[in-house]
Amino acid sequence: MSEKKGLFARLREGLSKSRENMAVAMEDTADDRIADEEYYDGLMDALILSDMGTACAMEAIDEVKARAKEKKLRTAGEVKAELKEILIRMLDVEKAPLHWPMVILMVGVNGVGKTTTIGKLALRFQGLGRTIILCAADTFRAAAAEQLQVWAERAKCPIVRHKEGADPAGVVFDGVQAAKAQKADLLIVDTAGRLHNKKNLMDEMEKMRRVIDREYPEAMVRCLLVVDATTGQNGLQQARAFREAAGINGIVLTKLDGTAKGGIAFGIVRELKVPVMYVGVGEGIEDLQAFDSKEFVNALFD
Repeated sequence: MSEKKGLFARLREGLSKSRENMAVAMEDTADDRIADEEYYDGLMDALILSDMGTACAMEAIDEVKARAKEKKLRTAGEVKAELKEILIRMLDVEKAPLHWPMVILMVGVNGVGKTTTIGKLALRFQGLGRTIILCAADTFRAAAAEQLQVWAERAKCPIVRHKEGADPAGVVFDGVQAAKAQKADLLIVDTAGRLHNKKNLMDEMEKMRRVIDREYPEAMVRCLLVVDATTGQNGLQQARAFREAAGINGIVLTKLDGTAKGGIAFGIVRELKVPVMYVGVGEGIEDLQAFDSKEFVNALFD
């Protein structure tokens, strides 16, 4: 099996829950069935059961109905193929080209797999020949810096960290100085995942961004939101909160391990108008994949 096929197989396995729910909702999936109103109702239920959200599912079904009428599509197979094209387009948000040096601010609530994702990203970019520095700016959670330290050792890359309770912007300042001194390609910053006080979170993010903009104007800055795919519509609430606090450039969808409902990706992309950059389909280092909308939709249906 090629690596590409292997990656698709893991993605397909990770989306098995969504696919099974959709199959049950659609009941009769024979491609030669006439696509009547009952069939469209089944499609709607299937999309909602995948955690896509009602508004997003209605938008997709309304569009596929309009296209079916325009193109005179009659069978379930024809409609499903058209729906897949619509869903692929919904996820196809343009990604900004990479520019070096770069700073990635990783945000997300505690427990979504943020620190693990940072480690996997570091190894991924190392494999592309880039030099990496990690920055432990989550100084409020005792274990955060230690966890990041483990990944730094695994990736054999430097880490900048202060003692627990230190000013996150101060850690970022030192991280930026280290990145400039060592001419690193990429500085990845772990940030606090607290949402109980959004004003504090916003203040911290603004301070960190000011430090980066002032001290490292030549760097491209990306803010990636890590979302646990098993949290369903709660992930959309998190996305809204972090959009206000941090400004988001991209999504990393983690824990697509067979229990997740992957439809949440559509709701978040629709709401934030930013691309899904990566998906995590397992615990292995190689299980962080660059997101491909066509493969994702195919894995939901096929």
